[in-house]
Amino acid sequence: MLNKIIKYVLIAAFLAWSVYQFTLSNFGNGILFFFLAGLVILFLFRHELILLTFLHVRRGKFDKAEKTISKIKHPDQLMKSQEAYYYYMLGMIEAQSRGATKSERYFRKALSIGLRMKTDQAVAKLNLAGIAVMKRKKREAINLLAEVKKLDTRNLLDDQVKMIKGQMKRI
Repeated sequence: MLNKIIKYVLIAAFLAWSVYQFTLSNFGNGILFFFLAGLVILFLFRHELILLTFLHVRRGKFDKAEKTISKIKHPDQLMKSQEAYYYYMLGMIEAQSRGATKSERYFRKALSIGLRMKTDQAVAKLNLAGIAVMKRKKREAINLLAEVKKLDTRNLLDDQVKMIKGQMKRI
């Protein structure tokens, strides 16, 4: 909560200083402080620790990602979309480091809260389909893969879908 208050104070200060600079005809400084206020507004809607965790996961540094996301003490105080991505990132970290079965609850929670991007929804459902195959729940895996196909409009996950379908033939 204190973090949000600090961000609101920074936004107000940067905007006030920007207006002050414009009144003094220092347009360069006014624009600079206006953009700084915009940057703080961006971090108001995108939690900086979640963005940093995305960066670590993308680079494959799951230990650093876990340390970064563990700094968020009260995920229930985040905005709903941020909370969904918090659990999504926890699911990704769990799936890569400890095993897929423990990550199931995080992916389900992220989907229930609501991931914004369809690609992220598809990745979460693809992971859930893989977990369902591991648990020998073929019907659930088939339903999840059908949903992945609907959500993956760019066919980025085709190889992974084929791999899971290949694993389903063994069941």
